[in-house]
Amino acid sequence: MNPGRFAIFLLALLALGSARALAPRQAPTQSVTYLGFDANTYPGDALLPALRQSFAFTGYWLNNPPGASGNSWVGKRAAVRDAGFGFLVLFNGRLAKELKHVAGATAIGAADGRAAVAAARKEGFPARTLIFLDQEEGGRMTPPQIAYILAWTDAIAASDFRAGIYCSGMPAKEGSVQTVVTAENIRESAASRDITYFVYNDACPPSPGCAYPKHPPQPSLSGVAFAAVWQFAQSPRRAQFTRSCAATYSHDGNCYPLLSLPSPVLLDLDSALSADPSSGR
Repeated sequence: MNPGRFAIFLLALLALGSARALAPRQAPTQSVTYLGFDANTYPGDALLPALRQSFAFTGYWLNNPPGASGNSWVGKRAAVRDAGFGFLVLFNGRLAKELKHVAGATAIGAADGRAAVAAARKEGFPARTLIFLDQEEGGRMTPPQIAYILAWTDAIAASDFRAGIYCSGMPAKEGSVQTVVTAENIRESAASRDITYFVYNDACPPSPGCAYPKHPPQPSLSGVAFAAVWQFAQSPRRAQFTRSCAATYSHDGNCYPLLSLPSPVLLDLDSALSADPSSGR
């Protein structure tokens, strides 16, 4: 290359570098999020179209929800799917008081896992559907609780379904200065297992309360970076965690859809990285 052409080439490179340096930096791409709800009571076939205007997915119980003596969701998968909803498939697990010893907890967990698989098949959910074990109690899990959770997830993994868990994403006091997050405690105990996490954290902040933002909050903002789904509002509201967002809830302390419906639907609000978090369609 002759000296004249080399000088021109060098000037062009310098100009290109200056242009790149002055160009505005693009913001990092945010993952798309979807708004969903879960409720212990099935809202009814007639209300599904109206609810679908606000929600992309809904919780779907395979057994009796916490505190319930029956399950009104049974047999409703086709109606929910045909209304356009994705699924958040839930199986209500055992409380600590029901799990006295590790050996017994292991046996119960395996039996409950098989029951969850049988119920999912009966409801018509396809292979690879993700079933979330509902773990209501927070704090550090006891050895029998861990044994139950691991046996349940192993029973799911042995089938053609996948395992997830719903648990606390909130720091719980452990002693005078230490805290423990249930989701992290379970993840450490189940390090070799493939488990998807649906966490609850209704404390404001990070929760916006019973709100319907155009872009639902990222599950990672729940305080659990590996969460795939975040329950950010509960009904009824828990006053000790929601004082700063109390005005977003109804006067009775519950969370209801924004739409005016013929009958009230009491619900919890969830955000997810998928419109069908359980891949249950």
